[in-house]
Amino acid sequence: MSKMKYEKASAELAEAIEQAEVIPDFLPSPDRLVLREETVRVTLNLNKRSVDFFKSSARQNGVPYQSMIRRLLDIYAERYLGERS
Repeated sequence: MSKMKYEKASAELAEAIEQAEVIPDFLPSPDRLVLREETVRVTLNLNKRSVDFFKSSARQNGVPYQSMIRRLLDIYAERYLGERS
């Protein structure tokens, strides 16, 4: 690897950059980040106000509102399933 000169940086910063070590990528590939969990389709009647809240929040965060509701239920179930043990 060739050394670069950082002439516009302060001497302290240039030295720190030159001494830095390149670390290989250790993060998993995107396909390994996707959790594939078994799901079950259900029909559920919810309060319109609640659904409107999730739809609005989902739009602001760029995610499907159903995913937000599912995650909320998962967190709730995990919390209370743990207490039963």
